[in-house]
This record gives sequence, C-alpha cells and structure tokens, in this order.
Amino acid sequence: MEFKDCDNEGQEEEQKEAIGEEVERSKIGIMRALAEREDPSAKDADGFMIRRFLRAGDLDIEKANTMFLKYLSWRRTFLPEGFISELEISTQLADNKLCMQGVDKQGRPIVVAFGGMPKGQEKFVAIGDLEGWGYSNSDIRAYLASLSILQV
Repeated sequence: MEFKDCDNEGQEEEQKEAIGEEVERSKIGIMRALAEREDPSAKDADGFMIRRFLRAGDLDIEKANTMFLKYLSWRRTFLPEGFISELEISTQLADNKLCMQGVDKQGRPIVVAFGGMPKGQEKFVAIGDLEGWGYSNSDIRAYLASLSILQV
C-alpha cells in the first residue's frame, strides 16, 4: 500500500499553475510585440484581450496573432471611428439600458448593451429574445464569423 502526501501534491499543482501563468505572460509579451509591428493599433489592446486570443489559439502565438489581426481589421471596418459617439446614444446612456444603434454598412441592426465588467473579469452572459428568428432570416456564415471573433 502506498501513501501519498496530499500537501506535496497541492504544492506541485500550484507550481505547475505558476509556471503556466509565467509562460502565458511571456507569450502575451511576444504576441503584443508581433501584433504591434504588423498593426500599430494593436497597442491599444490590453493584456486581457491578447490573452483571450492566445487561449483561443491554444497558446500558439502565430495562430492567435492571425486571429487578433483579423479582429482588428474587422473592427476598423465596422467601427470606422473606433467607437460610437456618446452624443448618438445619450438618452440610452442616461437610462443605462440596451438599445438598437442603427444599422451597419450592410443594413444589419447594431445592438448596444450598457454595463460594466469588474476589473479582471473576462466572461459574461448574454441573453437575447430571438422571437421570429429562424433559418429564413439567418446568415450562418456571419454567425460563425462572429463566434470565431468572440471565441465562445
């Protein structure tokens, strides 16, 4: 019969986690430098965003960087000014609610949700009423592209 030291196992797990976090931090720095070299707007991304792309790419820097650069390109296309002006949605801001914000370049509705995430929080839950939604009014390729950007 073999006895294991439970405290020792816990310490080993903590060491593995610490090493994994250090490797992740190192890769975040490498990816940031690579992305900023290819697209100067990447400097505006925080470490959490870069980490999300790294994790979505299984910590493969090249794969994550490709996804991140595609995201930046998409963002420039669909939000040319980089943001929605507060003047355009002042009433909704005052009411602290969700609203429709016109349509994009292809005529699709834009939904804006107001809320804040606590610092360091990376995940959220979205609930939508999809009444009337079906295959006849669906663009599966657009949904798949959205999911690949969001990395759900």
